[in-house]
Amino acid sequence: IELTDISPDAETIELDKVLLISDGEEVKVGTPFLEGAKVIASFKTTAEEAVIKAKKLFPMQFRRRKNSKRRIGHRQKYLQVVIDKIEA
Repeated sequence: IELTDISPDAETIELDKVLLISDGEEVKVGTPFLEGAKVIASFKTTAEEAVIKAKKLFPMQFRRRKNSKRRIGHRQKYLQVVIDKIEA
């Protein structure tokens, strides 16, 4: 998941913006989110060590016929979590 503001000593995180829940037979879709649904996830070790970096991207700005270009590097940070429970 994308990096959010959490305390470094947190053990679990609660995600309340759930878009869709399926149990194999029934599918519930929110508009835009499901009311009362939440996902409880935990970190493998600690929240501070669960931060990982994605592959580095290099977007470019290029101006045609101007002999001008600019290359920017960006690396998104993510939280590595394990889903424990999905409550609908």
